[in-house]
Amino acid sequence: MSARIEAFRQGLRELGYMEGKNIVIEYRHAEGKFDRLSDLAAELVRLKVDVIVTAGPAVNRPVKGATSPIPVVMGFDDDPVGNGFVASLARPGGNITGLATLSPEISGKRLELLKEINPGLSRVAVFGTSTYGGNAQALRETELAGEGLGVKLQYLDVLDPKDVETAFRAAGKGRADAVLALARPILLSRRAQITELAVKSRLPAVYLWTEYVEAGGLVSCAANSTDLCRRAAIYVDEILKGAKPR
Repeated sequence: MSARIEAFRQGLRELGYMEGKNIVIEYRHAEGKFDRLSDLAAELVRLKVDVIVTAGPAVNRPVKGATSPIPVVMGFDDDPVGNGFVASLARPGGNITGLATLSPEISGKRLELLKEINPGLSRVAVFGTSTYGGNAQALRETELAGEGLGVKLQYLDVLDPKDVETAFRAAGKGRADAVLALARPILLSRRAQITELAVKSRLPAVYLWTEYVEAGGLVSCAANSTDLCRRAAIYVDEILKGAKPR
């Protein structure tokens, strides 16, 4: 998360903003405790900030629920239209704008990478979170890719951090040849544990964000989330100059 914040600050500096001189940033971080996000969003609203910037998908829904008049810039979201944050990518329509990773569309590509890594691949354990927006679409895209590649999927729902070990045990019992982790905050927050268990289980795994690889994972495939957060500064600049998020 610190890399994303620093990238955002870099983007501001490139546009002539100097923190403490011509812009003030109020930082809030839930430290992996997602139940705190709504309270932190409400706190920023009470401060009457000019714009709220989110550094990842987990924050977008609590912020949307906290305010409608304050402009919100998403550093990125997996599927902002499907998640109900904007009306369309071209015309967001409300107080939220920003960037998207279009993650569901490349879920199938990650399965293709696993097939390239292990040509004999026949069964893959897919870790996801059914309560997370975009999960169903990402799973559908993966299933379509699986049908084309002749790969059977074993979906394992990770609703809580304690479910990670259970999911790996289920993958072993299901004779999975590999693991594919969808884009879910719970999974990202447990990335060190997940990559360690993947190695211990001798299961090659493909992840979404580079943070998994930095934690010891095999390979990731996604948009560059750090660079997206840097580019979010462009939206902040436009809004501070009078542009409307809609």
